[in-house]
Amino acid sequence: MEAVYPLTFAALLFSIGAYGLLSRRNAVLVLMSLELMLAAVTINLVTFGAIAGDGLLTGQVFALFVMAIGAAEIGVGIAIILLIYRNRASVNIDDADLMRY
Repeated sequence: MEAVYPLTFAALLFSIGAYGLLSRRNAVLVLMSLELMLAAVTINLVTFGAIAGDGLLTGQVFALFVMAIGAAEIGVGIAIILLIYRNRASVNIDDADLMRY
């Protein structure tokens, strides 16, 4: 399998997600950037599993675990964002200092 294309795509996707994670102030966009990074990790896992070619589906199984963790993370993250929006009427990360005290 030609692994250059999926790995390059995953690196590009991870870079876009990292940039979005570091530069955004909106909490929803930060969660979307984090999901882009998890998608890049999933692509890498499936690609390396296909390169190994041992007949086992280890890359795909780990990719399913990453997707399950990502779904749980989004569920908890959206719940936290909704609670912050109810209290502050904003989803700006700079305004989210509720748990500081």
